[in-house]
Amino acid sequence: MNPFKPYIETLESAHMEDEFQKYQNQFNSHDRIIILGNGGSNSVASHISQDYMKFHKKKVSVFSDPSMLTMLANDFGYEKSYTKFLEYHVEQDTLVILMSSSGESLNMLNCQRYCEENGISHGILTGFSPHNTMRRNAHVTSKYSKWDYHVDSNSYGVIECVHQIFLHGVV
Repeated sequence: MNPFKPYIETLESAHMEDEFQKYQNQFNSHDRIIILGNGGSNSVASHISQDYMKFHKKKVSVFSDPSMLTMLANDFGYEKSYTKFLEYHVEQDTLVILMSSSGESLNMLNCQRYCEENGISHGILTGFSPHNTMRRNAHVTSKYSKWDYHVDSNSYGVIECVHQIFLHGVV
């Protein structure tokens, strides 16, 4: 079997045009961006932040400093550590990008709630179930969610790679 087949099939059925246009509009209208994710999504955030700074001169922050991550997790709990990061780094007119392959990561859900409660423009990138909690929140209770891109896959690797392709579209 071709090990790349799941990636190719997912990209062929990705249908990202509409959500990408929404994302691109937000990207172009914000100079300050915060990108958050766990695990592989954190690596995607770290990588793409460099391109956004280099090619677009954006002010970009990611939560990838180990000492800050462990300090905030220790002091506030992991589920609130990312929200604390937002509290310290959000500036006026910040765009927040939230990535959760499952759409169920409690720390990302807390960030989504923080953005809503504080009037911060944000968008989500998820996978797995199309009915995940982040997507429900974005459609039901959101005033500030600007896009919702979902990858139809149950593979972390596929989801993270497609999210990276989506985010690279503006580079």
